[in-house]
Amino acid sequence: MHMSVEFSGELSFSAAVLTVSDTRTNLTDKSGAHIIELLEQAGHTVIHYAIVPDDQAAIGGQIREWIADGEVDLIIATGGTGIAPRDVTIETVKPFLQKEIPGFGEFFRYLSLTEDIGTRAMLSRAIAGTITGRKLLFALPGSRGAVSLAMRKLILPEAAHLLNEARK
Repeated sequence: MHMSVEFSGELSFSAAVLTVSDTRTNLTDKSGAHIIELLEQAGHTVIHYAIVPDDQAAIGGQIREWIADGEVDLIIATGGTGIAPRDVTIETVKPFLQKEIPGFGEFFRYLSLTEDIGTRAMLSRAIAGTITGRKLLFALPGSRGAVSLAMRKLILPEAAHLLNEARK
């Protein structure tokens, strides 16, 4: 069993990465692959990875499985966060959140506005929060650019601190 280990003031953690898409495969999922790459480069362990269709039952079933896994500290979902009818990731994951972290979505949209895509950032419904008081969940847009921005500017710099706070 992987245990979170404190080192040099930082917390290494185990993550699960979920890509929500009707079209992506293991070969074409650039966003999921990028999340995994960035987590591993930062010294974290990715213990689960899956691709599920834009379907509430599929998304919810995978999230529930990972919530029950005591080794998972952090779940990052990518895709299905927009406003199209098929975009149901937010509606699916939000009920799992015990405490939403509104600042994550606010900062993500701000950074997207100023550094990335301009006013189209308002279309993002990216969210984060705690689950079971011991784990974190982040839901990101499906583009590689959005994933890179969220991981580099928000998740990797703050996830260890957020986990420490959630576990007090």
